[in-house]
Amino acid sequence: MPRIMGIDIPGRKRLEYSLRYIYGVGPHRSLEIIEKLKLDPAMKADDLNPDQVAAITTLLQEDYTVEGDLRRETQANIRRLISIGSYRGNRHRRSLPVRGQRTKTNARTRKGGKRTIGAVRGKEARSAAKAALKK
Repeated sequence: MPRIMGIDIPGRKRLEYSLRYIYGVGPHRSLEIIEKLKLDPAMKADDLNPDQVAAITTLLQEDYTVEGDLRRETQANIRRLISIGSYRGNRHRRSLPVRGQRTKTNARTRKGGKRTIGAVRGKEARSAAKAALKK
């Protein structure tokens, strides 16, 4: 397992796929890196020699914002939106969908699990209520 930018990338996968395990490197950027360094995208990540690993690391550090720097930048952008009181910032603050999705149904990932509103009855209370309805 080669280690790039502090991340262990899977060694048995093709290089174009294993580079995607680095935060901020997607399909297009992965192929771009491979093309710049003139590597074979079909080669396995385990087949990289230390010089190639070093070349990938320096290219990522110099030309791209990835991993910790990218995470910090994203969080700073969200904090800025919250501090200026924008609509998007308020949606972030309330943990609601930011990009216009519906919230009457769905949005469970952002909102969390369902919260029951009203009294939750036990079995005895339910059977007593049914008996009262039958009379």
